[in-house]
Amino acid sequence: MNLDRAVMAFAGVMILLSAALVYFVSPWWLLFTAFIGLNLIQSSFTGFCPAAIVFRKLGFGAGCAFK
Repeated sequence: MNLDRAVMAFAGVMILLSAALVYFVSPWWLLFTAFIGLNLIQSSFTGFCPAAIVFRKLGFGAGCAFK
């Protein structure tokens, strides 16, 4: 698995987790969902993604999005 796929998988898991938290705990968890969405948007424009930095340090090879 390369870095790009790891970041996309992580974002997907976080979105599903936040949806479960909204359903089972509180609608305030929608703020977490919004944070994830905003982070995805800013990383698409800037190329800066904190999760990509962490995954790179964990040894994931670079894909085409996060070089």
